[in-house]
Amino acid sequence: MPPSTVRSALFVPGSRPERFAKALAAGADAVIVDFEDAVEEPLKRQARDHLSAFLHANPQVSLWVRVNAPDHAEHVADLAFCKQHAGVTGVLLPKVESAAHVAAVWQTGKPVWPIIESAKGLLALEAIAHAPGVQRLSFGGLDLALDLNLNSGTPAAQMFLDQARMSVQLHSRGAGLLPPLDGVHPAIGDPDGLHRAIRHAYDMGYGGALCIHPKQVAVIHAALAPSADDLSWAQRVVDASQAAKGAGAFQLDGQMVDAPVLLRAQRLLALASE
Repeated sequence: MPPSTVRSALFVPGSRPERFAKALAAGADAVIVDFEDAVEEPLKRQARDHLSAFLHANPQVSLWVRVNAPDHAEHVADLAFCKQHAGVTGVLLPKVESAAHVAAVWQTGKPVWPIIESAKGLLALEAIAHAPGVQRLSFGGLDLALDLNLNSGTPAAQMFLDQARMSVQLHSRGAGLLPPLDGVHPAIGDPDGLHRAIRHAYDMGYGGALCIHPKQVAVIHAALAPSADDLSWAQRVVDASQAAKGAGAFQLDGQMVDAPVLLRAQRLLALASE
């Protein structure tokens, strides 16, 4: 699978070093050691010490770090840590609300995944998406709903969050970024709900999602896999294109197939082979 393909990005608390190796073995496309929400305030510095020891003991490891927010007292120290350690592949930046927030993280020399999870972040999306160092955006629906005082779980809240998801995807494409990641599904014991949420995000152009438990990884991967019907259709389109010997457009099952349709079929087959 290409390094740019991230379907699942699994969080592991920085305060739980006994879980680092387990997270890396869970099959996720990326592992994110969390210095922010999952770590109690008194343990923030200890979390860095835990990860430093783990990286020194396992120099072959590559992982991401979610640093504390730009206005947090530990933010600068978190960035210095990320810059220092080669095993830190990149930085997940929470509560990002400006291109300046990204610029500070880019000083580490590591790619940045900003999390859009506030009204200010949404309003600054264009500048954030085009900031140097940004590789892909991610969506923080839980914090965004809280910031906007949405009544979570209602159709109105879902409509607003989907409009925000659309904006994140639109600006991702406009800035030439990798497909964005959807936010976490907090109900660990709800694989069906997670599957629906991931398919919903996929249908909106998202490439994957953040997750909080190893058993969510397989559900996410299954939800993003093309169906048998999709693959059968895609193969028939590609085969018909080859039979058409380069024709710009042709018919298949009474439907016109042109360049965009062929490209979608090719993408589906490529996704299945990853």
